[in-house]
Amino acid sequence: MLINHFEFILCVSNQEKSRDFYQILFQQKPSLDVPGMTEFTLNEFVKIGLMPNDGIAKIISPVLPHPTSGNGIPRCELYLQVENIESIFEEVKQAGATEISPITLRDWGDYVGYLADFDGHVIALASKSIRNFEY
Repeated sequence: MLINHFEFILCVSNQEKSRDFYQILFQQKPSLDVPGMTEFTLNEFVKIGLMPNDGIAKIISPVLPHPTSGNGIPRCELYLQVENIESIFEEVKQAGATEISPITLRDWGDYVGYLADFDGHVIALASKSIRNFEY
């Protein structure tokens, strides 16, 4: 099987609030923004989608639990290699993210800071190097 495109879809409690938050995180406007789905094209192979909990529940329930039963529980981690990690980390915090763990040199050699969005999805901002950072 050859996979030539990846789309990861996050279940969110508020599509508009999450859209505004991820627009700051990704530093771009959505490539699609309609009721029921917002998408950000990160590169030619990867998209991140935001789907309201009630929208995905129509597809997966009753076989799987309604996504709202998992709000606040970490259900995924987005590990994003970025430039200017310090400024992006602060911008995302100002946009409403909860800081989980500050930017620190991790055992695997990356500087990584961990945040959570409004729904508890974990966002790891990572960099191979860091400038002007006190730790």
